[in-house]
Amino acid sequence: MSINAIIINSLKDIGVPVGFQNYSGSQKTYISFFEYNQKSGLNADDEEQRTTHFIQIDVWSNTDYTEIVSQVKQAIKSNGFTRTSEADLYEKETGIFHKVIRFKGEI
Repeated sequence: MSINAIIINSLKDIGVPVGFQNYSGSQKTYISFFEYNQKSGLNADDEEQRTTHFIQIDVWSNTDYTEIVSQVKQAIKSNGFTRTSEADLYEKETGIFHKVIRFKGEI
């Protein structure tokens, strides 16, 4: 299964739209994600056996997104990923609250 499929499958039960890199729908609350880095996670006999993926998940909303963020973290961590950082942002141009959560994991 691809890294994108793993992330989408992990987040599908949260109840908000999820888009890879971009969301073009009309919902005010949604999730987007992308892979910002990857590297060899495990090598054996000069072959990469596992890949470490670094993922950023963005939660966008014009209301309180605390519960959604909690569900995102639980869903991604349940698939073996570790949270590496997060930040709260506010997009002045659109009035949207934006939570950035970064994870890493091997597949």
